[in-house]
This record gives sequence, C-alpha cells and structure tokens, in this order.
Amino acid sequence: MSNIKIRAKASNGVTTVKSLMSHEMETGLRKDKKTGEAIPAHFIQEVTAKWNDQVVMTALWSSGVSKNPYLSFKFNGGAAGDTVEITWVDNKGASESATAEIS
Repeated sequence: MSNIKIRAKASNGVTTVKSLMSHEMETGLRKDKKTGEAIPAHFIQEVTAKWNDQVVMTALWSSGVSKNPYLSFKFNGGAAGDTVEITWVDNKGASESATAEIS
C-alpha cells in the first residue's frame, strides 16, 4: 500500500489532481526534547506527476514544506479512465509512487 492518496477528476478538458502524501518532513532545525540533539533533515525533494506516462508537473521542494503535504494542481487534457501517477523522492533517496484513474 502506498503512502500517497490521489484523486483526479476531468471536466471540460482540464484535469484536477489532489493528493495527500504521508511523510515526516523534518527540517533539520528541530531538536529532540529528550536528548537535545538536532533531528536530521528528512524531507521530500522532488514530486513528479505523469498523465499516461507524460510528465505534467514537477515540483522541487525544500525543508519548509509541512508534514504529510497536500498537493493540488490542474493540467490541460485527461479523460475518464486515463491514469495519473505521482512519485516523490526525498533527500535520503527514498521514494514512493501511486497511480489513480481519472474520473
């Protein structure tokens, strides 16, 4: 099971994509309350969205994005039954990917 939830809806030639990604998104600036040690930075660096294997959106993020980020965007094209895939890669090299069908 992926840690990305996606909903995509096409209307009048425009597809609206809404997604919720589970990630801790640590800035590297917080300290552990018990030890006083800095919590290492751990955040999503790049998010890519594809529609039928064609890239329609790329976002480059930094440590300033909140925990469990929500992302919404629109693109021209898309029809019911087409697929949308969202992939993220974090600063530690981990990645997640999920696909949804456009309604």
